[in-house]
Amino acid sequence: MSPRQAPYDGPALHRFAGDAVDAGVEWLAGEGAGRLWTHRRFKASGEEVTDADIEVERRITRVLVDRTPEIPVVGEESAGTGPVPDTCWLLDPIDGTMNFTRGAPGYAVSLACVVDGRPVLGVVHAPALGRRWSTGAGGATTAGLWGSRSLSGAVVGLTGTGSGRPRSARLIGRLYDVAHRIRLQGAMSLDLVGVAEGWLDACVCLDPGPWDVAAGVALVRERGGAVLGAGGGVFTTQSPVLAAGADPVARELIALWESLDS
Repeated sequence: MSPRQAPYDGPALHRFAGDAVDAGVEWLAGEGAGRLWTHRRFKASGEEVTDADIEVERRITRVLVDRTPEIPVVGEESAGTGPVPDTCWLLDPIDGTMNFTRGAPGYAVSLACVVDGRPVLGVVHAPALGRRWSTGAGGATTAGLWGSRSLSGAVVGLTGTGSGRPRSARLIGRLYDVAHRIRLQGAMSLDLVGVAEGWLDACVCLDPGPWDVAAGVALVRERGGAVLGAGGGVFTTQSPVLAAGADPVARELIALWESLDS
């Protein structure tokens, strides 16, 4: 059953999302900050994970299952390899785990509700910054009134570069040549928040997981920005690249990425 069929209106879903994120953030600010919870280990993919990631996901999922039992919850730490349901909650319990384990403030809890494959609600909370961004909070703007409309004048966030990826290295070099400035902050959700808020003119996310970007995609789109994928089409979770910003800049970024050899 989808949210359209279930007895949940938009304000109710936002309230449930806020309550769920609260449950994770409050634990993270207390017990979750302890040394045992933040000890890092590595997934098969090479990404870092901690027991705090898993516990935050468990606590947020518990609230969502209680409030919206008809909507499945897909969290980064418990998701399998199958396709993401068209209608679900998408959760990254700690986006930017590498920053989290080192005591850097650039990490966030990211939660989205996806309906028919499209993020319709997003909440991003950065505990160390004491900031929360949410769709439906009165932040919508008229499309095209914010951000640089050319890559040469844009401050661009870049995430998902990893290591040992020659194409990513070439992209960084090209962006240094053609963009006004680049920023590597280490959290896709916060790069997308930066675009929505205007700290960044645009961002590029490489190999984005759906839980990494869904909430930020909802925020950017609500505020009039373009979110594009491979080929310059509307971003989908099957795309290996995401570019967000004013439409002309997003298109320049996709074209630049696709001009590089894989």
